[in-house]
Amino acid sequence: MSTDTTDTRAALLKASTPPSKDFFHTLVTANHILAQHNVVDAYGHISARNPQNPQTFFLSRSRAPALVTRDDIQEYYVSDASPVKQGENVPKGFLERYIHSEVYKAYKDVNSVVHAHNEAVLPFTLGSIPLKAVYHMGGVMGPQVPVFDIANHYQASDEFHSMLITNQHLGAGLAGGFNPKSPISKVGGMIKSYVTGSESTPVTFPSCPVVLMRGHGFTNVGSTIEEAVYRAIYTCKNAQIQTTTLSLQMSFNLRGIAAEFGKKEHTQGAEQEDIKYLSEREVRDSWAQIRGTAERAWELWSEEVGRSPLYDDPTAEE
Repeated sequence: MSTDTTDTRAALLKASTPPSKDFFHTLVTANHILAQHNVVDAYGHISARNPQNPQTFFLSRSRAPALVTRDDIQEYYVSDASPVKQGENVPKGFLERYIHSEVYKAYKDVNSVVHAHNEAVLPFTLGSIPLKAVYHMGGVMGPQVPVFDIANHYQASDEFHSMLITNQHLGAGLAGGFNPKSPISKVGGMIKSYVTGSESTPVTFPSCPVVLMRGHGFTNVGSTIEEAVYRAIYTCKNAQIQTTTLSLQMSFNLRGIAAEFGKKEHTQGAEQEDIKYLSEREVRDSWAQIRGTAERAWELWSEEVGRSPLYDDPTAEE
């Protein structure tokens, strides 16, 4: 028997074997952790690539993350986001499951995707101030956070311009944002829009693990479910800290302007000071060191949601 035949049979056998109960336990727990940390509310979702078959992924049916149980988890094809299970009794799925399918299609080493509409992050999708790492935990976002503008990706066939990723070409446009080919315009170092294109060498994991979505929210990826959750939570925390810091700095600068113009002999404008962001190296190095401690956070968060009356432990009956 040839090596190719043996490898093919092994792959088929693996694909036919369902994921472990621990896998589903982690995915259900992730939904509840994101809800407890207010990354998501009634809307938003997290998925995970099938560890046994990379051509499918698992995602809850259309339901609030804080209510998700094992029975809500459905399997979808990466190729077109269609449900693996067919028939009249297939649960209603999320409209934006194409976010997940197209990201998995584009990056083979991405194993989990989070999409959320967090209010702390939303302002950074609308203006010209880039979301950037302001403290060491923010290094999880990477050195730059592009903004996906869906208006650049609508086609004549799109019946609704609803800001939602409801088909494959819109999902593919978003997926391109994780590894922008070239920026069209930058404002203060912010990638406001970008051109997608084929790479000479396929990218297996994106250079930008977080992408903002204009007037909508954000999507982030992870090599594991735990990493995706960690990245989502600390993206929101960084946004909160950055907004507070910007407000404080603006107050300081305005006071300086008032003092300068209050002088009898005003000769020049008051000097404006900016906040100090992490450098690209600080971003890379902080994440390189902190990612090795991320299990500490997951252990805590899992214990916290495990005590919630909304949490239905998939392994409780074992």
